[in-house]
Amino acid sequence: MPLIESQKVTIVGAGAVGSATAYAMLIRGAARDVVLYDINAARVKAEALDLAHGALFTGTGSVVGSSDIAATAGSHVIIVTAGAAQQPGQTRLELVGTNARIFATMIPQLIDASPDAVVIVVTNPCDVLTMLAVEQTGADPSRIFASGCVLDTSRLRWVLAERAGVASKSVHALIAGEHGDTEFPLWSTATIGPVPLLEWMRDGERVFTRDDLDGIAHDVRTAAYSIIDGKGATNYAIGLAATRIAEAVLRDENAILPVSTVLTDYSGINGVAMSVPCVVNRSGARPVRGLHLSERELAQLHASADTLTRTADAARTSA
Repeated sequence: MPLIESQKVTIVGAGAVGSATAYAMLIRGAARDVVLYDINAARVKAEALDLAHGALFTGTGSVVGSSDIAATAGSHVIIVTAGAAQQPGQTRLELVGTNARIFATMIPQLIDASPDAVVIVVTNPCDVLTMLAVEQTGADPSRIFASGCVLDTSRLRWVLAERAGVASKSVHALIAGEHGDTEFPLWSTATIGPVPLLEWMRDGERVFTRDDLDGIAHDVRTAAYSIIDGKGATNYAIGLAATRIAEAVLRDENAILPVSTVLTDYSGINGVAMSVPCVVNRSGARPVRGLHLSERELAQLHASADTLTRTADAARTSA
């Protein structure tokens, strides 16, 4: 398929994450037109104006801010960052009640304005909110999916690359499952270049042990908590991650990314949105089939699915 011409991307929410995403969009030249939408009219217009003032130093994209949902009409991609933010000491799943209520009204309105858009959910808990959004709208689950573990995967590759002494892009490893406390690395398929992770040598010594990998998995899983404790929010890296996913859609890349989509008959899991390797293109995201998981990884995948199912059930009950 050809590239989408005159790409229009709407970013919902002008807070720390939404504004960082809009900034990344402009810096990377990812879209021709960026709409920043928020119900706080003064804030969204100010954020957009601040970004627009840097137009001389970016690509040819434009950015406007609006509190009118009509401004989002005709979007090719909608990135949703609006909702209650995670506070220090709070898990992502603890946000579900407030954000589920926001989504129940907002997502149908956005889809009515842009019925052909691919929707990328960044707001946490992104997996559960994606499940609820698909249920509420009846949309094709390949077209409403979450950013999932794309950022977690970037964190993992950065840590592994630092220890191995290579570029992050030379590390091939993914995080799967919930974007949260039950996520886990797919160690069984992880490599540096063509070399299995545990066999990688540096200065004649093996770099990683199995104990090292357990520690790395913990550090990646809890990285957001450290950042939130220190500065109140994570925003730059997730803005870049969301932009990267949008690029895969807009450019019809068929890129393999660990986004979170509602699964059907995936290793015995049905109706749960969670991160697995997916092919991402202008049609949305579709899980890669034929992934061979170790017994431990399969158990972790099902444990993550159980956690998300319980949380979604609780949200439905309280709605």
